[in-house]
This record gives sequence, structure tokens and C-alpha cells, in this order.
Amino acid sequence: MIPTRRRALLLPAILIAATLALPAHAADLLDTVKARGTLRIAMEGTYPPFNFKDPKTGQLAGYDVDVARLVASRMGLKPEFITTEWSAILAGLGAGKYDAIVSQVGLTAKRQEVFDFSEPYTYSNPQLIVRKNDKANYASLADLKGKKLGVGQGSVYEQQAKAVPGIEVKSYPAAPENLQDLAVGRIDAALNDSLMVAYLLSNSKLPIKAGARVGQAERMAIPFKKGNPQFKAAVNKALQEATADGSLKQVSMKWFGSDVSRPAK
Repeated sequence: MIPTRRRALLLPAILIAATLALPAHAADLLDTVKARGTLRIAMEGTYPPFNFKDPKTGQLAGYDVDVARLVASRMGLKPEFITTEWSAILAGLGAGKYDAIVSQVGLTAKRQEVFDFSEPYTYSNPQLIVRKNDKANYASLADLKGKKLGVGQGSVYEQQAKAVPGIEVKSYPAAPENLQDLAVGRIDAALNDSLMVAYLLSNSKLPIKAGARVGQAERMAIPFKKGNPQFKAAVNKALQEATADGSLKQVSMKWFGSDVSRPAK
């Protein structure tokens, strides 16, 4: 199944405590990964076109995978991928199960209280999906008052929808059920990430279409434990170099046909 954009799960107090309880004189994470020779990178592995297992090869593929390879390579490291469910991915980072996450993690003030982040490597917008035969013009979330809106369970879109009075919000664990309910009329619209919407629609035979983009652009970045300034500088340097020589744009064009590594003009 293709999961919805689950990018806004709350951070439990135990995760905050685990993250802050760092040894006073711990070695920078950069020293650790250099000594190991690998960069342990977590991702869902079930979120196309960002990160998923290629059905032909069984290997991880996607935009996030290519970005992770770029970053690791420029840091002189071999990427070691670890797949885990989104619901546990941030807790795993706090527990030290991996070094970083490359899985479309949104940059939020709340998360920045707990983790450090790289510079953003993806910019996207919330976007509506509607039935092809729907004549209504939903230009904003406010236009959906009195309507049923499908969103990803625990997603930033769920939070945005619930903040608008009058919308009946229905949450789904995965996109296929959401879109199926939309197609048969159980809900009036769905809300997801604009990059995911393009992929979903190009791979769906359901009678649905892209609706309006609503809300502000989101920034996705690479989180890792606080207290590692050398590691942060190395990750940012890798992203900056990949941007400067066009390789990050090339990866973006491969998966989306446009440069999503920069804010839309």
C-alpha cells in the first residue's frame, strides 16, 4: 500500500528526554560515521516515488534514496538503509538506531526543539484531489465547510483540515483507501502532498483529478540528533555541493520532471 503523507506525528516526552540525555562530552556523530565508514539512513521504504522497493529488483528506489546516496557519497561514506514504519521513525532516531532520516520529514518548530535538521532538500504544497465529475470549485480549505475531506492519519494535512471549522475530517492510514472512498463518493475531496498527488494520479485508474493547491509550502529536510555540529556542517556541505553542480536538480528531474529541491517561483 502507498501510505499518505504522515509528516506530523507528535513527539512523546520520552523521545525528548532520550534526545536531550546526551553525554556531556560525546564525540561528534561525524567522527562516529567516519570511523564506521557507513551512514545509517532510515526511511519508510513504502512511500513512492520518494522511497519504495522496486518491484522488479526488490531494491530501494526513489527520490529520497537517490538524495541519500548523494549525501553519503559526498561525505565519503557508504549508505546503509534501514526501513521502518513512519509511526516509529522519529523515536528510532532519538534512540540512536540510525544516524539520520531521509524520508520527507517536514521541518517544524516542534521537531527542531528535539532534533537538528539539514538544509531543506524538498519543497512542496498541500493539494486537493477531487472527483472528475465534481463541478464544485474548492479553491481553499474554507470552501470545504460542510463537506467530507479525507486526509492521512497523523499527517500535517489532518491538522490543517481539523483547524478549519465545519469540515468533516476522515482520516486514513493509507492513500488507496482514501482515494477509493473519494471515487465512490464517501468523501468529497482528499488532501495530500502536491508531489504525491502527481504520482498517485499518474498511477491510478480511478475517476479523480488534481484540485487546487492550498496552504503554504512545506520544507523537507534531514533530521539527526542534536549536539553534532560537525555532522550537520558535513551534511549541509554535501547538499550545497549537490545543488551547485546540478546533481540534486538532476535527481529531482528524474522523479518529478521539475526541480523540487528549490522553492517554486
